[in-house]
Amino acid sequence: MNNPGSDRARRLLASTPLVDGHNDLPWALREKWGPDPRAAVAGTDLSTEQHDLHTDLVKLRRGGVGAQFWSVYVPCQLTGHSAVTAVLEQIEIVHGLAARYPDDLRLAYTADQAESAFADGRIASLLGAEGGHCIAESLGVLRALHRLGVRYMTLTHNDNTPWADSATDEPQVGGLSDFGREVVAEMNRLGMLVDLSHVAATTMRDALDVSTAPVIFSHSSCRTITDHPRNVPDDVLKRLPDNGGVLMVTFVPRFISPAIAEWDDRLAAAMEQAGEKHADLAARERFCETWDGRHDQPQATLAEVVAHFEHARDVVGVDHIGVGGDYDGCPVFPAGLENVGTYPALFAALLDAGWSEDDCAKVAGRNVLRALRWAERVAAGRE
Repeated sequence: MNNPGSDRARRLLASTPLVDGHNDLPWALREKWGPDPRAAVAGTDLSTEQHDLHTDLVKLRRGGVGAQFWSVYVPCQLTGHSAVTAVLEQIEIVHGLAARYPDDLRLAYTADQAESAFADGRIASLLGAEGGHCIAESLGVLRALHRLGVRYMTLTHNDNTPWADSATDEPQVGGLSDFGREVVAEMNRLGMLVDLSHVAATTMRDALDVSTAPVIFSHSSCRTITDHPRNVPDDVLKRLPDNGGVLMVTFVPRFISPAIAEWDDRLAAAMEQAGEKHADLAARERFCETWDGRHDQPQATLAEVVAHFEHARDVVGVDHIGVGGDYDGCPVFPAGLENVGTYPALFAALLDAGWSEDDCAKVAGRNVLRALRWAERVAAGRE
């Protein structure tokens, strides 16, 4: 990368912590080594570059990542006690990685701790639980996850929970149920950010009605640019300034590229005709291995990603945008953003597009750290 913005981007990320909202490395390690967290931590040497992963310590350093929300993800196929077990095992993987690589990773529980880790040359490691089914409808489990370091929870994944509608499932409760509102209120009380990625627009609106602390979208983009149900409509985006929340723009190709979204619609139709569920990630991957249209998928581009940032800036302003790559959460990423080592290319593109260094610093990490601090103040009764 030789464009003039490149060096500016690297200097920016050396002085401002880049806080990535969503990375699925823990689940990728589990998939590779099995459910025992010790095996997942010991099995791969992340201090050397891993060509089958989007994430390792070499690429994190190359990308200037200063703080990472590690996703502790639970597939929707796991429910009840199995889902609780799986999320605890994912948490243990993150704790284990921080213990194995203390010169590179440091667990952080607050915004101040994240900034302190960055100042000490460590990558702050925060936890985000992906899929509200992992609490098995128990506020006690939610509190335990917070005690273990989880600082956001995505209210649903691809399927509804009994108390919240997902963007990619048939509506059941019309947004949040009464218990769903209790969950949001308890997250506010704890200081855990409410993550509205994956939820239906009705759920987004209900959560914004209830939440007394900022919400985030840990890995979503703009629905006006790419009409995919996982993206956020403008009427919801327009509510973020009053809430203090942050849209963390993701790089998932089918959420970024209108052409790929159309291709994905064809995939969904083919899966439905075959009796398969498109929202089931494992089923989708298996189906794609033999589907006739698998080679027709277009390539997403860095320019398409920048278009989502620019639209978000137009709608909500630069104070309410962040980044949530979703690396190791899908197979392929846009050209130029292939792994976590490519973050300087994104910020070089924003700088080249006329964004100021101060604007880019806000997007890189200041905005989401402000939201986390705000949630901490709400929990402490200071807001």
